[in-house]
Amino acid sequence: MNKRTLILIGFIILKFALQCVLVSPEYDLQRDEYLHLDQAHHLAWGYLSVPPVTSWFSYIIYLLGNSVFWIKFFPALFGALTLLVVWKTIELLKGNLYALILGALCVLLSCLLRLNTLYQPNSFDVLCWTAFYYFLTQYITSENTKWIYFAGITFALGFLNKYNIVFLFLGLVPAILLSKQRKILTKKEFYFALILGLILILPNLYWQYSNYFPIVHHMKELAETQLVNVDRANFLKEQILFFIGGLLVILAGLYSVLFYKPFKNYQLFFATFVFTLLIFIYFKAKAYYAIGLYPIYIAFGAVFLSEILNNGWKRFLKPVFILLPLLFFIPMYNIAFPNKSPEYMVAHSEKYKKMGMLRWEDGKDHHLPQDFADMLGWKELARKTDSLYALLPNQKETIVLCDNYGQAGAINYYTKKGIKAVSFNADYLNWFDLSIKYKNLIRIKDFEENDEEMKETSPYFESSVIGGEVRNQYARGYRATIFVFTNAKIDINKRLEQEINEEKNNIIND
Repeated sequence: MNKRTLILIGFIILKFALQCVLVSPEYDLQRDEYLHLDQAHHLAWGYLSVPPVTSWFSYIIYLLGNSVFWIKFFPALFGALTLLVVWKTIELLKGNLYALILGALCVLLSCLLRLNTLYQPNSFDVLCWTAFYYFLTQYITSENTKWIYFAGITFALGFLNKYNIVFLFLGLVPAILLSKQRKILTKKEFYFALILGLILILPNLYWQYSNYFPIVHHMKELAETQLVNVDRANFLKEQILFFIGGLLVILAGLYSVLFYKPFKNYQLFFATFVFTLLIFIYFKAKAYYAIGLYPIYIAFGAVFLSEILNNGWKRFLKPVFILLPLLFFIPMYNIAFPNKSPEYMVAHSEKYKKMGMLRWEDGKDHHLPQDFADMLGWKELARKTDSLYALLPNQKETIVLCDNYGQAGAINYYTKKGIKAVSFNADYLNWFDLSIKYKNLIRIKDFEENDEEMKETSPYFESSVIGGEVRNQYARGYRATIFVFTNAKIDINKRLEQEINEEKNNIIND
């Protein structure tokens, strides 16, 4: 085993080790993670929230025991593979050991550490972007058309994981047309690769068609509730922060693909960067959607710097570029991760506010960063729901209906009583089991919406009580209330079916 391989293995081990210490045990899983884990029990070619790839990983996690270890292992693995792809790109560009170490450090000590703590499609998305650009680099370097097929397959997997990769395609097409690499459009392999990619994504497209394209409804809802609060200036500021320790390396990479003679065949990478970023800005995308754009430029920049810093006084700058990711990681470690208790973070909220971390998707400032608040209160909610469920005499005829997918998913993940909670929110809309004749209802309502619940629902049941609420004041779902209604006077199933149809019609009409 040579020196380079040993160093690469060391970086990968360090990557996994860091991911293990970045989340304090006081935090639960994040709300999106519960939904993705529940998809393992409802495998399909599509979902209202995401394409199907995440559900495949969720099924593997389920087979492995569904423990937190495996839930955290997969995003860490995707992050390690992203680092590996950048390493292989540097080798392809004939980078030396310094370039390899510099590139690996810039990838390792970046926002990917935060991204890779969460079991969401984002980690695999970044891997697919990076791998696609790597295969494109391979093709430009060798003109071996097999890399076109690898790129097509990678794009298809990325599409089946998160539709975000369409932005890569939209930014790449005009860049190819404006570069001498447009000759790729004359090759039959390019069109065969397109057909192969289309075949791979066709089942998901058919699912979208069969379900009246819920992605349109999802994007419209996203635009109205979240993207409307996106500030384009903040979008650009966050781009700088994502790889702050490697920012100079990325800028060097962009310069090199435009002006460095050995990289003259890769000039389209400058144009595709500009076009893709402009498209993100135009659509007011969330800042993190663009993270996958950057790792490939770390590879170009690391190789370029390793060459120009070899002679004269410039060689003394080599350790500076190595130290920058390490120096920027120190404040990042203290602020960007849920490795401090909620009490500590609230007590030091001013420094988080200065970083803009307390601004949520609703456009308002709160006590904790949104993702951190979304990792609290779930075990408490599930435990209290389990306790109330256990007191009911006819448990199998009890439906647990939640306000949102986070509540339903958390209850289903932590339950010791076999509860299968549902919601009219997200994919749970398709997961109701109406073959059971329900008599009782446990209703979980967000605090902001629970004022009228008792008055509106209790007349339909013989008994109605408030069973409890989430008491963790730092949780996003603080004071979510658990209502217990028993012995229905009406046909619950009929009422549920009506509301399900109404929600589905809303999706269709949108």
